[in-house]
Amino acid sequence: MAIVYGSKVINPLHSAAALYLCGMQVVKGKNIRDLDPEEMQAYFGELGEPKFRAKQVYEWLWQKHAHSFADMTNLSKELRQKLGEQFTLPALTEDATQYSADGTIKSRFRTHDGHLVEGVLIPTEDRKTACVSSQIGCSLTCKFCATGYMERRRNLSFDEIYDQVVLINQQSERVYNKKLTNIVFMGMGEPLLNYKNVLKAIERITSPDGLGMSARRITVSTAGVAKQIKQLGDDGVRFKLALSLHAANDTKRNEIMPINDTNNIKSLIDALNYFYKKTGNEITFEYILFKDFNDSLKDADELIRVYRQVPADLINIIEYNPIDKARFQKPDEKVVDQFMQHLEKNRVNARLRRSRGKDIDAACGQLANKEILSNKA
Repeated sequence: MAIVYGSKVINPLHSAAALYLCGMQVVKGKNIRDLDPEEMQAYFGELGEPKFRAKQVYEWLWQKHAHSFADMTNLSKELRQKLGEQFTLPALTEDATQYSADGTIKSRFRTHDGHLVEGVLIPTEDRKTACVSSQIGCSLTCKFCATGYMERRRNLSFDEIYDQVVLINQQSERVYNKKLTNIVFMGMGEPLLNYKNVLKAIERITSPDGLGMSARRITVSTAGVAKQIKQLGDDGVRFKLALSLHAANDTKRNEIMPINDTNNIKSLIDALNYFYKKTGNEITFEYILFKDFNDSLKDADELIRVYRQVPADLINIIEYNPIDKARFQKPDEKVVDQFMQHLEKNRVNARLRRSRGKDIDAACGQLANKEILSNKA
């Protein structure tokens, strides 16, 4: 039986608040951050509490970033105790932090069930960017990426992703006296294989009663899941999209990115065009240069052909950061210069992205939860 609360139909099988409306006991252990404002208001109404209690708790969860019910100091001790008995608040915590010579900060976060995941603060003069993870490990096994050699343990929940952003923003304010300006989903895992949680996290990040960040300052990077790229278009998302291409023909891309077997370049081109038609949002290509693999002028021409089939704004050419388990190396600077000059000559909007945080394994493709992390003041 469904219950109508205001203008909303609440499913009593899935909502702690609705269980109260049915005169039943709340399912203990439910994550309180799974309740939306209407469900929370219904819950407090059944307790006989004033309506503003729901707003107070919602603010503690999403704007004041309380990590325990004890933090909610404008609630009575009895109410805080009741919340603690009936709900959980599984927050992400900082486990270890490393500081790079170039100002980059890498953090290892611990989940409530003991898993580890990494995020990075990348500072420049005009930007403070959080690079966040969407999964614990990764299932895509890209041959050049340290995370790809890890087992995927599970997806991160939307509130765990949100907590990453909150904690990195607090770092930025503490170290640089500035809030985050940008967020990139380029950390551990494939965001589009955790579609629901990533979109819900972004909704909370951009909501006025969350962090209030502009969606235009968020970029989701994908290794290429064509079906989900089209779904982003259908869902009318407002954030930017980046495709990790790294090879511009299927033979080479199959070799380094097994996902290409089921999501070849043509299907990705079709999906990106569909996404742009639906949203008009910016699209970027990411292309890591590997020595003697994809760094020739012929490779550059193939990249140009792909670029011209998609309304992409930019190609980010990325320095490769060698990892222990991969055979790839960084090209010589002369080869990189020639590659960039060839793109420029052909009127391609390309930018060479220099790596940050290499000395602490925080650069692109290096996140892997290494056991030894040194804490520095």
